[in-house]
Amino acid sequence: MTAPQDPSHDPVAGPPAEPAGAGSPRPSARGRRQSTRLSIRMLRWIAPTWMTRDLRIIAAARVVMSAARALSAVAVPVYLAEQGYSAIALGALFLVVALASAVLSTAIGLAADRTGRRPFMIAVPFLAALAAVAFAVSRDAWLLFPAAALGSFGRGAGAGSGAVGPYQPAEAALTLEVVPQRRRNDAFGMLAFGSSVGALAGGLLALTAPPATLRAGAALSGYRPLFLISAALALGAGLLALGLREPPRRPLPEGRRRRVRFPRRSRPILVKLWAANAVNGLAIGMFGPFITYWFYRRYGVGAGEIGVLFAIINAATAGSTLAAAPLARRAGLVRTVASVRALQAVLLVPMVLAPTFALAGAVYLVRMAVQRIGLPLRQSYVVAMAHPEERASVMALSQVPSQAAMAASPVLSGWLFDGVSLELPFEIAGALQLLNAALFWIFFRRLPPREERVAVADGGEAAG
Repeated sequence: MTAPQDPSHDPVAGPPAEPAGAGSPRPSARGRRQSTRLSIRMLRWIAPTWMTRDLRIIAAARVVMSAARALSAVAVPVYLAEQGYSAIALGALFLVVALASAVLSTAIGLAADRTGRRPFMIAVPFLAALAAVAFAVSRDAWLLFPAAALGSFGRGAGAGSGAVGPYQPAEAALTLEVVPQRRRNDAFGMLAFGSSVGALAGGLLALTAPPATLRAGAALSGYRPLFLISAALALGAGLLALGLREPPRRPLPEGRRRRVRFPRRSRPILVKLWAANAVNGLAIGMFGPFITYWFYRRYGVGAGEIGVLFAIINAATAGSTLAAAPLARRAGLVRTVASVRALQAVLLVPMVLAPTFALAGAVYLVRMAVQRIGLPLRQSYVVAMAHPEERASVMALSQVPSQAAMAASPVLSGWLFDGVSLELPFEIAGALQLLNAALFWIFFRRLPPREERVAVADGGEAAG
């Protein structure tokens, strides 16, 4: 007998096709819910609900400006060294830059409390763009020195060069005005994370640098694209700042006008900051502007290799900035800042004694991870302790001794590099930063920010 045929089976076409999706596993309802929750968490991490429109613009401008700063920090020292600049000549350049930055940031801080913060967040990036264009078209010292001073090239060099420059006092004051008070540390941590992302991009862009064997004329044409990219990035940061909507200022009583003046209400905290920051400025001036140059001299690597190292460091340490606020909540802001400052001071010594570029870079990576925890917390602490009408002024003036000391030490450091040792300036800097950590703890351990005092008071009432 013949088996009955399945009417749905066609012997030519083969077995009937399965319904679409029947052969592949479908995600369960639980899996879809988990995926949705993960997406929501990622969105909240990237753009948390407390992050206002203005803070998003500030953060975006920080990323772009940090990329410009990082790229120029890699390119400028190596470019000038390849043109025959000695360490002493670079020290003289960094002295000019530090003095100009001190004058600019002080003037901006004092003026920003009177006229507002937004204009300076627009104008200063435009100045940095002009400076980068000058480096792209000329190699004459009479033009490069003023351009470097105008653009703050060489200030805060290295893998941590994601700073935005002299308008930072205005940026810090505006940040505090556009976020909830209890999210202050988180906001500064988010901006520091933006600096890391920007510095990562700037380090990667340095891969296009020419090899460290070109003569002066060829070096100019080889580095020109890097300087033009830096100019475009700085210009972009200024254009982003055009979208800021600064909160209205509190009206003054009739007959009174806002004047540029010394911040009297914040004087006690300012004097202590001066003492601590002067020591730190000496330390930073000894090694900060020379990080790129030191790698170039010590291990014979070019801008491309240094840029890759800085990019790796920024990628690996970006998350540490987001850990700053939770650590401060757990251990206390002042304790956290003092501890990380001491640790980063100690790590300078094994870095300069490392026998290879890779090992020195690894120690530098650990140091930068530690440094990025303390930086946003220190900025947050300064603006939190200042009187609301004096925040930008205090932020700027607190750095004046640091910047003055930073201007004095590069020439000494350059002389030590050329005539004594490539390690000694870094070892001296480590000792000075250790002293700075001790001073910060002594001066401020009994002056916690307001939210910590409130938490202690609430805890005492609850215990009672």
